[in-house]
Amino acid sequence: MAFVVTADTLIGEILDHDVTCAPYFLEMGMHCLGCPSARGESIEQACMVHGVDPEELIEKLNQHFAE
Repeated sequence: MAFVVTADTLIGEILDHDVTCAPYFLEMGMHCLGCPSARGESIEQACMVHGVDPEELIEKLNQHFAE
């Protein structure tokens, strides 16, 4: 079963599952992926801070994990 990302999924969980997802976060302007507070943010929180639509990022990540 593929890893499924939701608005509540923590960034740290995503990166721990597959570090190759980092470019999706870098594209949205989130360059502090190694920061402990960033790893503890949910997708929804990170998107709110960076002005990105969380549904768009969730869709990209879930497509990545489905491959």
